[in-house]
Amino acid sequence: MVKWWMVRAGDDNELVPKWIKNNVVSIGWAELGDPFLCSSKSVLLERANEVYTEDSPGRRRSGASQVWRFSHEISEGDRIITYQKDVREYRIGTVISDYAHDPTLVSSYYPNVIGVKWEEKTIARDLLSQKAKNSLGSILTLFRIDEWSGELQKHLEGKVEEAKDVVEEESDQDIIFEDFFQKGLSMIQDKVDNLDPWEMQRLVAGLLVAMDYTVNESGKGPDGGVDVLAHKDAFGFEKPIIKVQVKHRKSTASAPEVQQLLGAHPIGESALFVSTGGFTSKAIEVAKQHNVKLLDLEQLVSMIVKWYETMPNETRSLLPLRKMYVPE
Repeated sequence: MVKWWMVRAGDDNELVPKWIKNNVVSIGWAELGDPFLCSSKSVLLERANEVYTEDSPGRRRSGASQVWRFSHEISEGDRIITYQKDVREYRIGTVISDYAHDPTLVSSYYPNVIGVKWEEKTIARDLLSQKAKNSLGSILTLFRIDEWSGELQKHLEGKVEEAKDVVEEESDQDIIFEDFFQKGLSMIQDKVDNLDPWEMQRLVAGLLVAMDYTVNESGKGPDGGVDVLAHKDAFGFEKPIIKVQVKHRKSTASAPEVQQLLGAHPIGESALFVSTGGFTSKAIEVAKQHNVKLLDLEQLVSMIVKWYETMPNETRSLLPLRKMYVPE
């Protein structure tokens, strides 16, 4: 099946002339190197955590994921679309050769390259339905747009009827809301990422309180592998008892750290490991073997949003959020 992909042409669409001249499409994240030197997507994410230490975990994860998709999922015959905002037109091409890591073809900043034969005909943005324009306006560098392939192909063939935007108005609002929601989550992730390690431990403890657990936090300093102990009753007799380790740093949590949590007192109880820098592939493997629940930054923020209103006031003061209403 032919897949359709939207690819951003740099921060200011400056790459389009080079793409057309060289019959290619390209994306950045040059410091990751050749993704085919990584045995899996998890290994590529580990590489991103090593080289992009100043970026938030969410941005590192997004970059690694997009490079992996670009290099491993785009196939010969797939269709590529990009937007030229200076002329408000979309350009469409067809993939003619597989991925290559070539820092000399476009620029050293955009070394991830795929061969593309670009169509001479362009599509004016104003000709598209409002729903298509909203969807194509995502801020991601690379994403699938298969649902708009029919409309785009008809424009190329000159077979388009007048867009029925009024009928699609409700769906347009859904798309706008989803995009707005994702941007909001990204902003919250950045706020959480800026907390210090002690504040992060308090935030996780407050989340567990919101979920109706009684918690005991370890003080600053050595904690024996457990930062928070959560249980259902005030005395700590009722199951489940959850021991929690919280790592708030740029680097990924390792397998030995997961094993340390498993070996910490109380032995044999449920274990939760929170790591805002993510986890190595070995750590994920160990966690699956021993039924340890792992939470990275993105998963943690999703749970915070879900339970925020029932969090203690002192916890919410660490992460002040404002509720916003939108039309149904």
